[in-house]
Amino acid sequence: MRQTTVHDPHRLRALVHPLTGDAADFDEVVAAAGDKQYVLIGEATHGTHEFYRVRAEITKRLIRDHGFAAVAVEGDWPDAYRVHRYVCGGPEDAEAANALEGFRRFPTWMWCNADVLDFVGWLRSFNDSLPMQTKAGFFGLDLYSLYGSIRAVIEYLERTDPAAAERAKQRYACFDRFGADTEAYAYSVGDGLTASCQNEVLQQLLDMQRRAFARVEANGARAGEKRFFAEQNARVVAAAEEYYRTMLNAEISSWNLRDRFMFQTLEQLSAHLEHKLGTPAKIVVWAHNSHVGDARATSMGAGREINIGQLVRQGYPSACRLIGFTTASGTVTAASNWHAEAERKTVRPPVAGSWESLFQAVEIPNFYLDLGSAVKVYPALQGRLLERAIGVIYRPETELYSHYLEARIADQFDAIFHYNRTRAVEPLERTALWEAGEVPETYPSGV
Repeated sequence: MRQTTVHDPHRLRALVHPLTGDAADFDEVVAAAGDKQYVLIGEATHGTHEFYRVRAEITKRLIRDHGFAAVAVEGDWPDAYRVHRYVCGGPEDAEAANALEGFRRFPTWMWCNADVLDFVGWLRSFNDSLPMQTKAGFFGLDLYSLYGSIRAVIEYLERTDPAAAERAKQRYACFDRFGADTEAYAYSVGDGLTASCQNEVLQQLLDMQRRAFARVEANGARAGEKRFFAEQNARVVAAAEEYYRTMLNAEISSWNLRDRFMFQTLEQLSAHLEHKLGTPAKIVVWAHNSHVGDARATSMGAGREINIGQLVRQGYPSACRLIGFTTASGTVTAASNWHAEAERKTVRPPVAGSWESLFQAVEIPNFYLDLGSAVKVYPALQGRLLERAIGVIYRPETELYSHYLEARIADQFDAIFHYNRTRAVEPLERTALWEAGEVPETYPSGV
């Protein structure tokens, strides 16, 4: 990348809000987000304690002080719904840790970690004093749970309509030959070895939608939560089938399919909650920076990739707030390969010509920056630099190629938090490999 903008970190230093570790750190961001319908809060990695903790603290205040109705996460619908049942007082799980046990798909540490556990416990306590109608929920937006969602649809129909359950079993039996292996389905269909299950899953989705419409016509009732949960699982199955069927097709962007589905799920959830509450529902979204930041302001957009942040901004331009995170050093929980064990890895120093390098040069360890107001004083923030993105895989040896994209950060986000030195999020189930990971000599104090 050719850097054309010369930055002055000392000028930028005068614009940031230093973070001291007390509750007042979040006053500005909460005040700016409190009246929005959608507040999307990101993370520069899927394994950094500070990102999870700060995101949770902001979300608590939005729920408690500004009436936000739900958290929607970059996680699977049936797994998150188990947490939702717990935080709303459901009897299925005795403790928050039990409710998180549904997140068994790689990478488990994304949601089965100490910071999410604390938040789920807080949300249950907060909800306990509220009537059922106004309890804040916890939902998933993602589409990976093909087989988990199939089980959920069948279980619902077995309780409500055994004949319909048998029809669903026959349709979903199309996947049985793959032994719950989504990659086997992708390769088999992608290589033309077997026919796809597209017609079967679409027939089942239409059947579920007809049933829902018939019930509403019959009694005029609004969509019940259990029915909405089941219908959404049928949508997940249809979307997951398309995702896995096309993931090996270079002409079809599986990324776009996934983010468009997550956005549609967000809108469907919003409509459901609005029916339930009788008023527009305000929702916090938790996802990676690469999903939350507006793709049009990054090299993703140049490659015609879209994301939730872009779609929310396009659909609700004055009713959303996009918040990102960056870090310069420390440790991160990540794997070396897909389906590999979690490791505690050392984050390499940021490369020259990156936003992380610039923010490190500001020489304030942790800070908040409102980009909308700052760019008016410091227009250089409208320029393009590299930005680091660590997902569930982290390969330091190829970091520049594997983990950086170009971004105009002032257009990508409305605000950012920068934590100069961060530490790895703590999985609820620590492996020997994670325990053996390299630990920095000093951890940052406070969040």
